[in-house]
Amino acid sequence: MNFVRRSAVALVLLGTLSACANSAQQSVTPLQNDGCGAGSALERPLNIATTVAPITSIVANIAGGSGATITGIVPEGTNSHTFEPKPSDAATLENADVIFINGLVLEEPTKDLALANLKDGAIICEVGSAILSPDQYIYDFSFPQEGGKPNPHLWTNPPMAKQYAQVVRDVLSRLDPTHADLFAQNYAAFAEKIDALDAAMITATATIPEAQRKLLTYHDAYAYFSVHYGYTVIGAIQPSSFDEPTPKDIANLITQVRESGVTAIFGSEVFPSPVLEQIGAETGVRYVDVLRDDDLLGEPGGAEHSWLGLMRFDYATMVEALGGDASALKTLDVSDVVKDTATYPQ
Repeated sequence: MNFVRRSAVALVLLGTLSACANSAQQSVTPLQNDGCGAGSALERPLNIATTVAPITSIVANIAGGSGATITGIVPEGTNSHTFEPKPSDAATLENADVIFINGLVLEEPTKDLALANLKDGAIICEVGSAILSPDQYIYDFSFPQEGGKPNPHLWTNPPMAKQYAQVVRDVLSRLDPTHADLFAQNYAAFAEKIDALDAAMITATATIPEAQRKLLTYHDAYAYFSVHYGYTVIGAIQPSSFDEPTPKDIANLITQVRESGVTAIFGSEVFPSPVLEQIGAETGVRYVDVLRDDDLLGEPGGAEHSWLGLMRFDYATMVEALGGDASALKTLDVSDVVKDTATYPQ
């Protein structure tokens, strides 16, 4: 599954991800490794630390009502691949009983700081690494196999996010058995909402002509999502080095966009890309610059400030821009199953 492109630009031809489809579509069974199977019961509310906001939101949906303290580390709107935690984050990490991170080499500086400050008996659970075995990793233009970093964006694919929640439920139940029934109830309610989101996205996708189910994005965050729903990732502008493409690269991108027949180009509200805007203008292709992959909508405490709200927004944006009907998505209830009391850093 090595799809390395020698060009600095992260753009590939149609079908690049197809060779990954078989492994990525295999049933995903939690492996309970990478720290997620460790830890012993405590007789008090848990101190929980998390990294990116989608994981913080998922954890809050499962832990809510138990009295647990949940503190995120990576500020929303920050590039999680390059984020360097502040020295003050060490205090949060050293007080945590469990630290939930994505894994798949996404948050290594934060993981290193956590390991350096981990208190006795505390655990680091890599939820992404726990649900996906190495043979199921997707390597592509932004995440080449030779770089040793697989595409880590599992949470944009609902069945995988559901597996995240299952791992969180199991870890919390082991660490806080007093609230095991609550965690199970929260998980069941959350899983039902995830299933509804998944079904709505399948319905919405069916309204897009198959030839138009192509994604060209700023950041390469939809590889596993695309396999699940049958989209083709044409490419992502941001390469593995996170640099901007050169003028020559941009010219090549414009040519390839015209040849691919892509009907929309998706940028990021958090990381504006003049390159994508230029490509859209020169090719006459619609440029939509509002997608987010780990920056939740609104403010903490808001009705849509949740993983569910983020995914519904992104999915509806993509469906409508590609000529489909997103009404099945827009009627969904994306509120949290319990009040979110997590702390999201700014």
